[in-house]
Amino acid sequence: MSQNTSSAVMQQRSEPHDSLDDFPTQPWATRALCEHVLKGCHLASKTVWEPACNRMHMAAPLAEYFRSVASSDVHDYGIEPDTNGFPFQYDFLFMGKSPIVNSDWIISNPPFRLAEQFIARARDLATEGVAMIVRTSFLEGVGRYENLFSKNPPSIVAQFSERVPMVKGRLTATGSTATSYCWLVWLNGVTTTKLVWIPPCRKKLERADDYAAYREVAA
Repeated sequence: MSQNTSSAVMQQRSEPHDSLDDFPTQPWATRALCEHVLKGCHLASKTVWEPACNRMHMAAPLAEYFRSVASSDVHDYGIEPDTNGFPFQYDFLFMGKSPIVNSDWIISNPPFRLAEQFIARARDLATEGVAMIVRTSFLEGVGRYENLFSKNPPSIVAQFSERVPMVKGRLTATGSTATSYCWLVWLNGVTTTKLVWIPPCRKKLERADDYAAYREVAA
């Protein structure tokens, strides 16, 4: 019997309840957020916290745009902290008082099963805005509509026009995917939703050294 490779089947990504959901974000996809979605937000004067930083594949490109970047994760991925102590080990949802005070932005790739909780916590803490990269299918679901989108709709839904390959446990320069991703952005004080498309930009925003960074740690 041949393998069923239909899009509907391939988009299913089932992880154990206690999984770290280790699917590192392509650095170019983070640059796409900054270049095409948040380009009018004066990021160079802002601070950002990445609370599910994994091996720093999102935090590193954020540092190209923001004044300062704080990074943390519930799991120790073996990254040596910098002089500011980032990254540090911290459970974003269950460790109580936030160690990061007055962060302008919180931007992350949250564990899919905890994305709603990440969004709620981030919106409580960020003073200016929140951005989360999620599977486009995250927009579906009656429960998610009733609990999240009907009460706190995103200000921007930014759909990638090209696929963002995310592979379990590693960053890849050659992988492909049937899964569609988008950025959801909440701007404080904005209650209407704008749909935008991120144009094809991988070739422009991708860098060879994106895949060299932290290679030994990820191996």
